[in-house]
Parts: sequence; structure tokens; C-alpha cells
Amino acid sequence: MFQECCSNNIFSQHYEIVAHVGSTVTLPCWINPPEKAEALEIRWYRHDQFSNPVLFYQHGKIQDVQEESYRSRTLLTLRSDQSGGLKDGDVSLRLEKLTVQDEGLFHCFISGESTYDSGKIVLKVTALGSAPVLFPQPLDDGRVNISCRSSGWYPEPNVTWMSDERTVLHPGGESRRCGADQMFSVHSWTVVSHSDAQLVSCSMSLKTGELKEGKLNIQAFISSDSSDPWKALFFIVLICALLGLVGLILYKNRHKLKVVGDTNMEELRKHAEQITIDREHLHPGLMITKNCKFVRDAPDYNHTGEGFPYQLCAFGAQRFTSGRRYWEVALARENLPPKIYWLIGVAEHGRFRSKDRSALTPSNGYWFLCSDGHKGFYTNTETPVTLSLMPRPEQLGVLLDYDDGQLSFYNVKEKKHLLTMSTRFTGSVAPLFNPGVGDESPLIILDRPEPAESPVESSQPLLINSSDA
Repeated sequence: MFQECCSNNIFSQHYEIVAHVGSTVTLPCWINPPEKAEALEIRWYRHDQFSNPVLFYQHGKIQDVQEESYRSRTLLTLRSDQSGGLKDGDVSLRLEKLTVQDEGLFHCFISGESTYDSGKIVLKVTALGSAPVLFPQPLDDGRVNISCRSSGWYPEPNVTWMSDERTVLHPGGESRRCGADQMFSVHSWTVVSHSDAQLVSCSMSLKTGELKEGKLNIQAFISSDSSDPWKALFFIVLICALLGLVGLILYKNRHKLKVVGDTNMEELRKHAEQITIDREHLHPGLMITKNCKFVRDAPDYNHTGEGFPYQLCAFGAQRFTSGRRYWEVALARENLPPKIYWLIGVAEHGRFRSKDRSALTPSNGYWFLCSDGHKGFYTNTETPVTLSLMPRPEQLGVLLDYDDGQLSFYNVKEKKHLLTMSTRFTGSVAPLFNPGVGDESPLIILDRPEPAESPVESSQPLLINSSDA
């Protein structure tokens, strides 16, 4: 009845399929010519794990016998919209939330009363890492040592250094590290001079052709020619003159600049969303109001650690997969000082279990700006960026540009742009909030923003997070 895969009756459409970490993939397998498969035994398994299957279908239903790592991640599906499913012999496997460990050979085994056969499919898993970040270090001889770092890659990426004329530059060295999740972090460096290039790029790529690239203009870091003091003097005078001209223009147009700031804020608010907190994924050490807008640490929460309480996360109930989305958060109440402990950003949907700082990285689906008291402000980029924000924000605006891969923060009352993080979002993302511990003021998610006003006080009591809340 059945023959060897791809020769007569059982077909696998692609011998090799490539998919990204975290994605969902369909491994196609079907009987040809079409034949009802409801009464057959269908077993998907890996390597020599026949008795410990990825999925096992028998007696008209999926059985509970299954390799533990695939539980709740697999089901039988249609290989195409035109497929009739089991009644037409389509026994394709849907595999969700791909991990690096899923890479390898999958067997599709079908058996009837007296006959059986199997097919094979190779699954290749890839992970596109973070955008390379370049750091310059001027050397005493006038050259610049440039380091390039990126993480979250699988398999190991190729590293290429190039000049602005697309000339390949030779790396000075390279180090690679494989984490517990089998993802690779790469650090490469090179030394360049004025004659080598003005703009240097570092790109990391996979064999699939996918790549991430970072660029750096090195001219500001190249030492001036000390043998020509008149040239140096000329540039100093020119720079001073330009700074004076810019200052004069800013002074004369100071009122116009304020209008521009107002206009920009109004432009941001055209993308405003109504954000509320998701009760189902709220840390038990937090309490919120009934309208799911105010959140703070519970009175009985005991923070045992010395650092910021990264585990005290709350998530927005809204999920976004495209477009520009904007919301605002109040960090101060009337007659109270601004909050000094908070964490605000976005997280991939499903990333609801956070334990410590090391797990809250862009490669793990978190992007945020954190205020850690007297330790200052910093981002969670692979190489953290520390900021000096004065005055301390009392009302923070957040703009998510999903399609362009950007997350921006604004001081609403000062009408200032603070920071933009660049990345690549995959899947749905949700707003992320953490009120920290010890502040008098709660963290307040404002209603769909109108022209900036003081945050409205809430008469609603804060409720302890519990299952019956």
C-alpha cells in the first residue's frame, strides 16, 4: 500500500525546511494518491526516538504519549489551503515556538493494518541576532581601534568589515561565545587609519543571506596632523564660529522652537492607544486599581535583593504586530516627588516570566528604559547605555514603531526626545511596566493622551493582585 518516501505514496514536499527561532513551521507529509488517514496510525518522531514521539495519532485522536519538550507545541495541520486534511491523507505537522534544539531530522511514519511507510524532513533553525554595535577607541598613533559586538545568533554568523568604498577590511581579532540557549555572541575588532576609510561598517550574516549591519564614521576619532598647527587652529576657529551661529539662530527662534515641540507631541499623539494592564500576567507582588491603570508594589512585598526588582513586571493587555503605537505614563503625583524607580518598555507576547537582569535582553524579547534610583538611567541593550536625564521625567511618552523596528522615549512635559532603540520585532509585542519598590507615587498609565496636563488623580483604591481580583 505504501512505498518509500517520495517515490510513490508518502510525500514530503521539501526535504529541508529553514525557519527562525520562535516561529511556527509546518512540516508537510501526505499520502498520494489521496487516501483517508483517520483510521491510520500517524507518528512523528526524531532520530531513533520511535517510542518517544513528537506527536502520536491513533484510534482517531492524538494520544498523550509524547516527548516532553514538544508538549503543547505540536498538532496535525493542513499543508496548504487546498488540503482536505486527514480525509485526503494530509498528515502534516505544525510545530510552534521553535527552539535551536528542534533542528535536525524528523520522521513521518504512517501505518495501517498490514502495511507501513515513512518519510523524512530536515528542519534547519536560524536566529537573526541583534544589530551590531560599534565602539571606537582612539590610539596614540592616530589610528582607531573599533570593536563590534552582537548577540542572539544561530548558527554562528560570518563577520565582515568594510570601508565606505566597499573594500574589505581585515579584522584584528575575534571571539565567540555560545550561551546556555545555544545562541552565539560575537565580538570582533579592527584597527583603521584615515587612509583606510571614513565610514566603517561591521556586518554579521547567516548562510541564508540574512544579515545585520552597524556603521561608524571614524573621522571624529582620528587625531589631527600635529605637524600642521595652522590647520588645527583653522578648524577650531571654524567650529567656534559655527557654534556661535547656531546659538544665535536658536535664541532668535526660541518661541518658534516651542511651537515645533508642541506640534511634534501632537503628531505623536495621533498614534495614541488606550493601554491597560493585563491582570492574568501580573506579578503577585504588585497591586493595581480596578481600571487597570495604576500599579505599584504591594505593602507586604519583601524585596530581598540589593538591586532593582526586575521580577515585578506588569504587561499591557494590548498586543501589537504592526504600525506606530504611542502611550504615556505619569511618574509623579501632585505634592509628591517624581518616581525614581521604574522600568518601561515593551516585551514579546508570552515573555511573562522574568527573574533577573540577565534574562531581560533584546535577544530574549525585552526592550526597556530603566530608572534605578541614584544609579541613574540605562537601557537593556546588549551593551547597556547609561543616560543623564535632567530634569527627571515626570511624564514619559513611549512610541513603538513596529515596522521600522524602533522604540522611542520622550519627556512629555519638556517636549524632548530622550532615546530611540533600534531592533527587529518578531511576533506580537505588549507594553511593559515595572513600578520598582520604595517610591511614594504609583506608576500611572494615562488615558489616550490629549494635550499635556497634570495626571488626573484616581479615587479608586489599589487592589492586591489575587486570583479573585
